Amino acid sequence: MPESTTIRPRSRLFSRAGLFRRKSFEGPDEGGPGGLPRTMGLWQLVSLSLGGLVGAGVFSLAGVVANQQAGPGVLISFLIAIVASSAAALCYAEFAGLIPRAGSAYTYSYAALGEIAGWLIGWDLLLEYTAIVAVVAIAVSGYLSYVVEQAGLDLPSWMLGAPGTGPGHRLDLFAALLCLLLAFVLSRGSKQSARFETALVVIKLAIVALVVVAGAFHISAGNFSPFLPYGIGGAVAGAATTFFAVYGYDAMTAAAEESVEAKRLLPKAIIVSLAIAAVIYLLVSIVLTGMQRYDQIDVHSPFSSALAAVGLAGLGTVVAVGGILGITTSAFANMLAVSRIWFAMSRDGLLPRYFARTHPRRRVPTRVIWPVGVGSAAIAGFLPIKQAADLTNIGILAAFVVVSVAVVVLRRTRPELPRTFRTPWVPVVPSAGVAFAVWLIANLDALTWLRFAVWMVLGLAVYALFGFRNSAEAGK
Repeated sequence: MPESTTIRPRSRLFSRAGLFRRKSFEGPDEGGPGGLPRTMGLWQLVSLSLGGLVGAGVFSLAGVVANQQAGPGVLISFLIAIVASSAAALCYAEFAGLIPRAGSAYTYSYAALGEIAGWLIGWDLLLEYTAIVAVVAIAVSGYLSYVVEQAGLDLPSWMLGAPGTGPGHRLDLFAALLCLLLAFVLSRGSKQSARFETALVVIKLAIVALVVVAGAFHISAGNFSPFLPYGIGGAVAGAATTFFAVYGYDAMTAAAEESVEAKRLLPKAIIVSLAIAAVIYLLVSIVLTGMQRYDQIDVHSPFSSALAAVGLAGLGTVVAVGGILGITTSAFANMLAVSRIWFAMSRDGLLPRYFARTHPRRRVPTRVIWPVGVGSAAIAGFLPIKQAADLTNIGILAAFVVVSVAVVVLRRTRPELPRTFRTPWVPVVPSAGVAFAVWLIANLDALTWLRFAVWMVLGLAVYALFGFRNSAEAGK
């Protein structure tokens, strides 16, 4: 008798009543009273996705990767990242039409694979998205510093960058302040925030078009040689960094609960936005490295410096000003995403339900938004951009692996579920997404792995001490 009572709790722990209990697909619409208002149509969703997809990758990371890792082969880096992202995007599209609730990969993995998988991905994304906000804020800061310099102002060096990024640098003040400003905008309400995001995306795309057209007249074929100065390995390593730029649709799916006709519109928004972003990144890679030799690109303000190098300094300043506005959309989209994931995890009881309470009038999770703003400000203020970008990639790639696997599992375990979009060629496409993601993860450095491992161990401790016992699914 004592033996059986010892075995039973252990067997239940690893069952659907324990670590693998699942969130229901057929649950009620959670966007009702006390939830999040449905206000976003198709083009607002596309704008939100493009806000995350087209930002730091165009105005900053393309230059960083070209200068330090891939040379003109940054084009290959983006091609690899886009192919990997497309395979995962098709898997996200299936889930977005199936479970239009807040939380993105956290919610999908919770429903398909069980609570422990959902928890690990949700906990992972809390750090990753917060770090993404910081990366983009650092990129904006670089362009803002360029504009200030062009205006002839001499700012103290302590406030111009994180420690180790330049002589006398102690804090990237502009980046930290931007994170806090975005938290303020998000706290105003989802409808107002969506309008703000859409306006900035329109400005951003207009500026990108201006850069591509103007720069195309100043391409020098000699700048493309050598095409792979760091070898193919450099281009692959660059893909692991540039991948950060091509998964903004994931941030958009985190806001699924705020979309009208979500089951129909979310898959469309994912595919349309990724197609637009792919064209933009390939054109930008060609123009940037065609205008200026890869080893002369200024990693702080790549396009402004490249345009100045070909005699278009005035246009470079316009691009820098527009970049400050346009690139901000990436930080905005990702801050919205992390706040919605945190909100969903709290509503499910895995984190304190205190954070699941929305503002009584604005109906946004302000109790989450401000901690995210402060956390991203701290990362932006004290970490160099490449360290912060690599920190984000490993977690998002892990989420892509889980979502791709979940599509295959769910096709076998729940084939009867109504799907408004079906990932083609299952399991080939999901397997390709997994393979690319694992390949890219393998190219991240040991320090990135160590930080990720420490964060996940901390997450398991939080789940064991709080989440498992307080889960909304525990009593079902």
